[in-house]
Amino acid sequence: MRTRSEDLELLLAVVDSGGFSAAAGRLGVPVARVSRAIQRLERELAAPLLNRTTRSVALTEEGSEFVARVREGLEALNAAEEGLVTRREQPSGRLRVDAASPFVLHQLVPLVAEFRERYPSIQLELSASDDIINLLEQRTDVAIRIGALEDSTLHARPLGRSPLYLVASPAYLDTHGRPMAPAELDRHERLGFIGPATLNRWPIEGLASWDITPTLAASSGEVVRHLCLAGHGIAYLSNFMIRADLDAGRLETVLDDYTLHGGPRERVQAVYYRNTAMSSRIQAFLDVIAPRVSL
Repeated sequence: MRTRSEDLELLLAVVDSGGFSAAAGRLGVPVARVSRAIQRLERELAAPLLNRTTRSVALTEEGSEFVARVREGLEALNAAEEGLVTRREQPSGRLRVDAASPFVLHQLVPLVAEFRERYPSIQLELSASDDIINLLEQRTDVAIRIGALEDSTLHARPLGRSPLYLVASPAYLDTHGRPMAPAELDRHERLGFIGPATLNRWPIEGLASWDITPTLAASSGEVVRHLCLAGHGIAYLSNFMIRADLDAGRLETVLDDYTLHGGPRERVQAVYYRNTAMSSRIQAFLDVIAPRVSL
């Protein structure tokens, strides 16, 4: 083997961070050390791996193929090491998990007690972000993403699908009436999101690309839920956050015969970086939540 595993780890850090300085900052090492590692790899392999500019780096054709194989190899090596450690001791250390605030509140918080009881040596940190975060910048180990994934460097473990429903409170429907056809929604109060625009796209049969203009908007799904419970209008929300409200009669579905299901917005996935083997902490967390989340 011509290359050293430490140099390979530094190469992956440069690729995933987008530059030498960012990789050095993420790993807490001097930039010069990162630069020497890349130069050493290119010298030993007799091939250019990165195209460098003053602002960024990009993989060469040879580098792209090499990095893909390196990821696979390091994942296998790290998984083997983690397996031996796991046999000897319980997983330990910090585990930072990020998800949208409704998912944290309705799905993760109820599972915290069981997780901590089973893995007392893991220091769990829950971050509730309604925006898509950069896992590297936020030093996050795993994130729960809802909807289609755009970052191809992330590894995803599907957790299931959570259908979305058009819902309103009984008080709102008593006052404003129940819409019987999609065209009637224009006459109703529509609760939506400040952004992104895709969250204000209601997949309704015959109007599959209909983008609503909210009459009242919020930045958080949990805020939209509470506005809906308070009788301020009709909202389009995921089952995982409103199932208890529907079962208790606090919310009612409308236009069920016209609501489409199966779209990408219903996907729920746990994501982490492919160059990081699934550590025993992440494995433990997903093993607890995957069969128990109520989507």
